[in-house]
Amino acid sequence: MRAWLSIVGIGEDGLDGLSPAARALIETAEVLVSAKRHLARLADAPNGQERITWTSPLAEMTERVLTMRGRRVTVLASGDPMHYGIGATVAGRVQPEEVTIVPHVSSFALAAARLVWPLDRVTLLSVHGRPIERIVPHIVPDARLLILAHDGKTPRKVAAMLVDRGFGDSRMTALAHLGGELESRTAARAKEWSADVPDLHVLAVECVAGPNAVWYPRIAGLPDDAFEHDGKLTKRELRALALAKLMPHRGALLWDIGAGCGSIGIEWMRAAEGARAIALEPRADRRALAAKNAATLGVPELDIRNGRAPEALADLPDPDAIFIGGGNSAATIRIALERLKRGGQLVAHSVTLESEAGLLAAYSTYGGELVRLTATHAAPLGGFTAWRPSMPVTQWSWRKP
Repeated sequence: MRAWLSIVGIGEDGLDGLSPAARALIETAEVLVSAKRHLARLADAPNGQERITWTSPLAEMTERVLTMRGRRVTVLASGDPMHYGIGATVAGRVQPEEVTIVPHVSSFALAAARLVWPLDRVTLLSVHGRPIERIVPHIVPDARLLILAHDGKTPRKVAAMLVDRGFGDSRMTALAHLGGELESRTAARAKEWSADVPDLHVLAVECVAGPNAVWYPRIAGLPDDAFEHDGKLTKRELRALALAKLMPHRGALLWDIGAGCGSIGIEWMRAAEGARAIALEPRADRRALAAKNAATLGVPELDIRNGRAPEALADLPDPDAIFIGGGNSAATIRIALERLKRGGQLVAHSVTLESEAGLLAAYSTYGGELVRLTATHAAPLGGFTAWRPSMPVTQWSWRKP
């Protein structure tokens, strides 16, 4: 299979920054796909070359490019196409031998060079075409963030998020048109930010926590009051134990059955880069709480669905892990075990005798581990302090061989 698709990274310096090989891929293409600003810098099209202006959204344009298989197609992409670019998007959609990728210096690398920030000590993020709430889990003391901005309004939004969380003294620098004649730098503390900046920029943030800063670690076990809920919440200690057994990892998919306010799915996604979760919840008021909690805690892509197990499980993609917080019927457990990927982990909780009986039956049938859990907290009792135990929870966990 010959390479029909070429993806060439280009910078603000235009053709002058490209190698002869990259230029040749542009000149010999039957179809050239590029953003309008890059096309404007090119010479007139060679005879017979079709030129297409890149349009949003990325997914639709990617599908259009893939329909051109068999023609010589070159796509011009800003910076490194494999870092939040079209190269990363088409990866997995074509065979490696079908595509040639020529990267340029990424805007992240240029920003790090300007700031003298070692890239291995920086968190790289993108909110270009993505929810800005994705940066929330990374707002922690002394963190350094490089953020590929969506547009010129991004710094104001980020500054507001920092101030709201007690990080108003954080230092922000917008580095625009990196590597080109229009390169510029705008800097201020978050609480003082008022500048307008060009759409095309990388935003650097040095997080500085104030005395009343609010932030949460990415390990499991957020405080219960980090979530809005109506009482349907897996409590902090039990949530941490469940997630430890569920084993979040990069790109893995969780089914959260009976999601309530979404706490398990949210912490799963926070715990590992690229982790995904489907929160299945039949009540609309609880789905609304889950959506609000997901945005507030930095995982706005939580996939919240209206449905009740086991019927709603049929159309879901196969999961890497499953948490059952409600509706642990024999049918739900059987289907969950069938659909769970090999090596995947299932964890189920019950608080009633009736649901506990279902877990006892599952333990007897499939094995695994059965544990009775409870937490006891100190609380006021008159003028004294006493221990108040929480309702015990039965936990069944099972790993698919």
